Amino acid sequence: MPVDGLLAVDKQPGGTSHDVVQRVRRIFGQKRIGHCGTLDPDATGLLLVTLGQATRLTRFLIHAPKIYEGIVRLGVETDTYDAAGRVVSESPASGISETDLDREMNRFVGTFEQTLPAFSARKIGGRRLYEMARRGEEVPELTKEVTVWEFRRTGALDADRVPFRLSCTSGTYARALAHDLGARLGCGAHLSSLRRTEIGPFQVGDALDLEEIERRHREGEDLGRAWYRLAGIPLPFRDAGADAQQERRVRNGQTALLSGFDAAEGDWVRLLDRRGEAIAIGSVVERVGAGTLAVVQPRIVFASGPS
Repeated sequence: MPVDGLLAVDKQPGGTSHDVVQRVRRIFGQKRIGHCGTLDPDATGLLLVTLGQATRLTRFLIHAPKIYEGIVRLGVETDTYDAAGRVVSESPASGISETDLDREMNRFVGTFEQTLPAFSARKIGGRRLYEMARRGEEVPELTKEVTVWEFRRTGALDADRVPFRLSCTSGTYARALAHDLGARLGCGAHLSSLRRTEIGPFQVGDALDLEEIERRHREGEDLGRAWYRLAGIPLPFRDAGADAQQERRVRNGQTALLSGFDAAEGDWVRLLDRRGEAIAIGSVVERVGAGTLAVVQPRIVFASGPS
């Protein structure tokens, strides 16, 4: 029987995010599965995989802030900006000090237009940039506004390796930061390794790798903190309960009148039934009077069943 919920996967190196989704489909025997934010093949760490009706929540999860840990290698520049690419230049990095690093890394903190790597999945004219780059075609320079809250060393400069921690908005390219850091230092650089440790309230310490997920599922063991049922998935807005009458209206796609609810017009809300199960995602369309009554329009209605 299909299940509805979110699975926190600790992705291992060597496979794509799509490969993870395909493996989860085979493990659970269901097709309706997606993920909330791509990791490059060589990157590891937290990947959120949605199953069943939880796939309808992806748009609320995919933009959550991300935290990474990794290593930048100085003195070697690659065409993909990471260790998987072809080396295009090498320069001595022996003159770079930790003071130099701290100064230049701190300059990335803030909101700015980041130039996307030529080898990226962004599309232009229906074609992905990496497809153009692999064919040796000229790749147009595209930018995206990103915000970096933290980009700092987490340890001593070890030869040409710089361990770091990065906290940023969704869609920020860590390998582009590594490349641009090398350019600012004048020695070139690339991203040697990357591990995603947090996505919003989700942490990699709660996640399981695919081998452990498959073993537990096969043997009927609980997935522990790696599994979130539909009503328990942390969302960036509040929950509200609906009584029996309002529940019937919500399940039919009709507006519900909720009391004791102080959200503003336009706010999103997850609606729960009397058993605490998720029945819908809605938005406040009207405030009633000066009290705490609100009219909520269901936007996503969940089918009843196990989660």
